[in-house]
Amino acid sequence: MKFLLAGWFSFEQMGASAGDLLARDLVRDWLHEEQHSCDIAVAAPFSDGIAWQDAEPAQYGGLIFVCGPFGNGPPLVDFLAHFAGLPLIGVNLTMLQRLDEWNPFDLLLERDSSATSRPDLVFATSQPRVPVAGLVLVHHQSEYRDRARHTDANEALQELIDSRELAVIPIDTRLDDNQVGLRTSAEVESLIARMDVVLTTRLHGMVLALKNGVPALVVDPIAGGAKISRQAKAIGWDKVYVADTLKLQVLQGALDYCLSAEGSARARRIAERATGKCEAIKQEFVDGIRALAATEA
Repeated sequence: MKFLLAGWFSFEQMGASAGDLLARDLVRDWLHEEQHSCDIAVAAPFSDGIAWQDAEPAQYGGLIFVCGPFGNGPPLVDFLAHFAGLPLIGVNLTMLQRLDEWNPFDLLLERDSSATSRPDLVFATSQPRVPVAGLVLVHHQSEYRDRARHTDANEALQELIDSRELAVIPIDTRLDDNQVGLRTSAEVESLIARMDVVLTTRLHGMVLALKNGVPALVVDPIAGGAKISRQAKAIGWDKVYVADTLKLQVLQGALDYCLSAEGSARARRIAERATGKCEAIKQEFVDGIRALAATEA
């Protein structure tokens, strides 16, 4: 038997969520396990199915509406009228009217209604995890004038992001006017520390990532390299590229390295060595202060 799967992903601008699609795909898999086929009704921006307006009801043995709130109003009125007479199944729905007032389903396995509540089907779904990448971009640095390549650097990182499945989290390290609502250095560092990788054009994007053992893929936005490249050389981190010689393939290889166990281990070693060198800087500072204080005594 062939079914049509529909949900809020079948209508434009109706707030289809990740949970809607996860529940949909779970029900699709259940159908396949029972040797049934299905079409999926979708609307922009989704494109992995057909428009419900083009679906011929006679082609299907039933219509299944999956996930979300369900009530007697638009756009469902026209939708249900189009498939009038076709067996209607509801799965993982929140029914907005009492069932004794309105229930159009031949089979209803609701998430919640006036009659009962069930666990959301997303609990039963499974999918692979994707890397979580912090994106830390620098503002335009006018002090570098003609050497500034900020647009090139940002576009290169965006091209890299577009080439992979990544969960990208924008992170702003600037605190006087933070673009993502972070208020303290502790909040910034705590967020960076939870990333799998950091993609950055900022010096402290690189430093805070490596300090916390998070590999950083770094693009120095200044032609020929400037403070970021010098810092990377000082600490021994080589996944740093200058904005005027960027190639997507190179960045993809660097990303693979950063996401590897080897990349993570190396980031931790870099942090340990750099911290040790900071102790030497502290000693030089203390010696200098003591010498200065002695001359004033």
